[in-house]
Amino acid sequence: MIYQKILDNLPYLLNGAGVTIGLAVGLLVLGLVVGLLLALGQVYGRPGVPFLATAIERVFRAIPAVVLLFLFYYGISGFYDISSFSAAVLALGLRSAAYQSQIFRGAILSIPSGQMAAARAAGMRRSLAVRMIILPQALRQATGPWTNEALSELKDTSLAYTIGVVELMRQASYIVAANYGHTLAVYSSAALAYLVLSLAASYGLNALNRKLAVPGFES
Repeated sequence: MIYQKILDNLPYLLNGAGVTIGLAVGLLVLGLVVGLLLALGQVYGRPGVPFLATAIERVFRAIPAVVLLFLFYYGISGFYDISSFSAAVLALGLRSAAYQSQIFRGAILSIPSGQMAAARAAGMRRSLAVRMIILPQALRQATGPWTNEALSELKDTSLAYTIGVVELMRQASYIVAANYGHTLAVYSSAALAYLVLSLAASYGLNALNRKLAVPGFES
């Protein structure tokens, strides 16, 4: 009987999974853009910029994700009508940016400094050398660690449940409430959905890593 209930409510779980995917994509894109800017600011920023970038990174790494969700949703909604989805993308995206910035920073610093020196000696501006020489190599170096961050953030989207985002976990809770129980079966179905999403994302990102890999580059 419970299996029939789960099948009957499968469209709701799939809808929640769709929201989870959208939330994960949104926060990862935001985290990538801001994280890359923070990393560049830490490595190549003018005086004062590295300190500011590091301070932002430390703050967002230090505050728990749930606290950030509450701050962005209930804080911003006091003077601007922000949706719970948008607040979750901002809160989790900026938190992810703090972690991604360290991935990109490490990748940038792994590029031999002689390459920048050679580019400058050839007359290239520093910004052009970073864009054309350093970043293409660094981003390839970062794909492995970035995959781990992406999978971690996919699972952390479940925290958006706390501010009312109707993602996979909240849909599961609605099903439990509507059917007066069957908690274990319903949440096990949600866990299975997260497992499928994580495996699919892992497969896709690993395939991307192999496509971007340059033979002998790591050595």
